[in-house]
Amino acid sequence: MVAVAGKVAVVTGGRRGLGAALVDELLARGARKVYSTARAPYVDDRPEVVTARLEVRSEESVADFARGAADAEIVFNNAGVLLPAPLLTGELEGADEMFDVNVFGPLRVTRAFAPILAANGGGAFVHMHSVLSWLAGSGAYGASKAAAWSLTNSLRLELAAQNTQVVGVHAGFIDTDMVAAIGQPKAEPAEIAARIVEGLEAGEAEVLADDVTGRVKAALSEPVEHLTFSATG
Repeated sequence: MVAVAGKVAVVTGGRRGLGAALVDELLARGARKVYSTARAPYVDDRPEVVTARLEVRSEESVADFARGAADAEIVFNNAGVLLPAPLLTGELEGADEMFDVNVFGPLRVTRAFAPILAANGGGAFVHMHSVLSWLAGSGAYGASKAAAWSLTNSLRLELAAQNTQVVGVHAGFIDTDMVAAIGQPKAEPAEIAARIVEGLEAGEAEVLADDVTGRVKAALSEPVEHLTFSATG
């Protein structure tokens, strides 16, 4: 388990939505510094927040950012993208982008920061998945999140030797711009952020951040055709 107080954290995609809520929660729990990234430069006036441009699709961008954040102890791989991309009829470019951001993005960041965390005592990675990791019906996005879930579970084993905690987070729909068009009940970002950080500090390997995610995880032993999702509820 990793306590947040006094630590240096990284939040990718920290400018808005859940990422912004994670930055707020980390500061509220006493983080010493938070690196908050976005695809474009932006300003945060709080002295504990260091903003940075990061493109997780670029190995060069990730490497440059990691060199400037060599004091990091906790990394939240939160940056993600949701595009309309049905598997049969959607543009493959959209599917490619989602896999590049949602799967290979966290892998690039983890590969860059793993030696940094090892040098700084072990620390933790926290990866954002989705309830859609387990439900059919969301096209390439769900497929990318299922792949991200598998990625995290394997990285947990590989990083155990350097005493690095790896937390996988599954959540339903959060009230952010990303899912504004989906007709489902949505949780407040601050509520989900608090549950994520609580799980990190409790030493959990997996955080089920809301009730719907808990119900879906419990249903994984049911017939696979029951595990489907409808955007309209």
